[in-house]
Amino acid sequence: MPDVFSKKKRSEIMSRIKSKNTKPEMVLRSFLHRMGFRFRLHSAKLLGKPDLSFPKYRVAVFVNGCFWHGHGRCRKSALPTSNREFWKTKIEKNKMRDQKAYRKLKRMGWRVIVVWECRLMKDTAVTAEKVALKIRGEV
Repeated sequence: MPDVFSKKKRSEIMSRIKSKNTKPEMVLRSFLHRMGFRFRLHSAKLLGKPDLSFPKYRVAVFVNGCFWHGHGRCRKSALPTSNREFWKTKIEKNKMRDQKAYRKLKRMGWRVIVVWECRLMKDTAVTAEKVALKIRGEV
């Protein structure tokens, strides 16, 4: 199925997508803050610049968009039909970069929690509670 947008319009749409302070990230931050957690945002001191970091617990949380991080089990990760090879390569590089950051953080003694956009937006309260339990080391 061909893309419904022109190349120029598709490029414009994709360029407007934010990498920080996304809706899923803001939702999780709000829930965790209300639960009493305090955290750092996008810490450049940590590899991969986790969306949230909890130095007290040595936990790094990444809120991953299903498309940009290639969530294979999700319909939101479907590649656009135009320029398919470009997107396939880009997403694979993103996934490799993510895995490298996760491994290095773990070697530094940090626990890594990955929260997928689809799961968070489908059942926010339950997902946030699970993240809170993991941060505290109760799971």
